[in-house]
Amino acid sequence: MAEILQKMIPSDMLVDRGLPGVQPLAADAWIRVDEAYAAQMAHRRDLIARKRTAVFWQDQSARDAAAEVLREALRLLPRLGYEVSADRVRCPDGVVIDLADDTPLAVLGRIIQEDICILDKRGDEHVLVAACLCFPASWRLSEKVGRPLVGIHDTVAEYDDGIARRVQRLFDGVQVARPLWRFNRLWYDDPELFQPRSASAPRRIAPGMGDARYQRAERQCILRLPETGAVVFSIHTYVVAQPASPG
Repeated sequence: MAEILQKMIPSDMLVDRGLPGVQPLAADAWIRVDEAYAAQMAHRRDLIARKRTAVFWQDQSARDAAAEVLREALRLLPRLGYEVSADRVRCPDGVVIDLADDTPLAVLGRIIQEDICILDKRGDEHVLVAACLCFPASWRLSEKVGRPLVGIHDTVAEYDDGIARRVQRLFDGVQVARPLWRFNRLWYDDPELFQPRSASAPRRIAPGMGDARYQRAERQCILRLPETGAVVFSIHTYVVAQPASPG
């Protein structure tokens, strides 16, 4: 796969914030279209077709929430350059997606750049009940399905008990039409967007620009669905090349 790069990471994702680094977001701002749309979407559609079990999973209990997140997204798409009708969507790259051609979450994964994870409250924690995750940043969907937030983040060193409690409060407290967002930035040697990696074989962490050619950033949004009450965690991925060192 050829490199799929953006020109730059958005300026609002360049100022470091302490964990969990969450900020308020406009109700209609959780979907973005950027200059890498066509290339990213071609890759996403290919992954959904060829590696479906690696990028898509849905518990039967999540059917209503998956249908709802597709409906919520369709409301926002016309202002982003999409043409939306009752049964299909013409995307900004000219590709037409039949809305009845697949399950709702997989259809959405072929329309927008964002990866979508759906979490539902089970007992005291939110549990991952569905996902269309084409661009994992060194984690494997099959190892996270059906797990609560703590289990999903058990390989993240910074995710201690204090952070875990704060994140759970965020998921409990996020309100309809008042989403939240955060971001991360990571150093990578490889620009490939599809980077599943088992927790038993973690990647080598590049500490800084001098040790990696690419910076990868995720814009992560948290929103509550108005009908089912499920929480959606969306991920828009940016990869940019670092300038070559002089000499």
